[in-house]
Amino acid sequence: MASANRGEHREERGTGTGTRVPGAPEFTGPRVADFLRAPYRQVEVTGGALRYRRSGHGPPLVFLHGPLVNGNLWRKVVPLLTDRFDCVVLDLPFGSHTLPMSPGARLDPPAMARLVAEAVETLGLAPARLVGNDTGGALAQLLMAHRPEVVHDVVLTSCDTYENFLPPVFRTLPLLAKTPGGMAVLAQLLRSGGLRRLPFAYGLLTRRPIEAAALTSYVTPMRRDAAVRHDLAKALRDLDARHTLGAVEGLRRFPRRVLLAWGEYDRVFPLRHAYRLHRDLPDSELVTLPDAGAFVPEDSPVQLAELIHDFFPPGSR
Repeated sequence: MASANRGEHREERGTGTGTRVPGAPEFTGPRVADFLRAPYRQVEVTGGALRYRRSGHGPPLVFLHGPLVNGNLWRKVVPLLTDRFDCVVLDLPFGSHTLPMSPGARLDPPAMARLVAEAVETLGLAPARLVGNDTGGALAQLLMAHRPEVVHDVVLTSCDTYENFLPPVFRTLPLLAKTPGGMAVLAQLLRSGGLRRLPFAYGLLTRRPIEAAALTSYVTPMRRDAAVRHDLAKALRDLDARHTLGAVEGLRRFPRRVLLAWGEYDRVFPLRHAYRLHRDLPDSELVTLPDAGAFVPEDSPVQLAELIHDFFPPGSR
């Protein structure tokens, strides 16, 4: 387990507003645009297919997100990593995806984790380096606990853990998902820019507002496609702490390294849970980012990219 001194040093390095990723290109708007223009590919999994974007060269990194967002969550981070990593950004069927699953597909958390494992194995990435945020981090924990053979080292940014799955502010979502027409109501509510900023939506997740274009990419699929709403309802119904609590014993036996990168401004995923994870994981390092909320890739992309560069040093395999 990382020493306290080392963790303190890395926290100091993560605070600078002018942090530069060693050997990486400058973070600029056009590079984000290049990421957004990258072509989608598909990988077949049980019950359908997942869309993904892939760019860069080197050891592969697989990026995982949570509900009501898609791979665009990583649009500011990936351009800083493609100089040395093969970045695979999945669009999971969490309501902001554009390729619906088959009507009978299972999308509870263990099933969703299995879809990630299938994608990793089909693409020849196993054991994969995972980078997860929000419920994407919970899926990574399920794989670490129950399918450790498909997982290499892991970076977990602020995410669901222990009893905090879902966080209290979002616990009405599974109830809404079980209500006939509930997802259509949610999709219509999220059409309004003002409502998107409320706590039950995206308001508590970042320190600064998310760009309108990114939010539009998150809410448009569920608004336009009933099949996407059907997937979202299935994905939300069983988000429950029994899954993350059931993974704890497996996490305590996880044999690989884990970096925990948590937002100090996070009002959704308590920092105390990051410290608890740090204690439970045999080989982990905890870094806190003072300028980041729950969506660390939104608030601190440069600092997060730097941490990933350092965590996977040159020559690592």
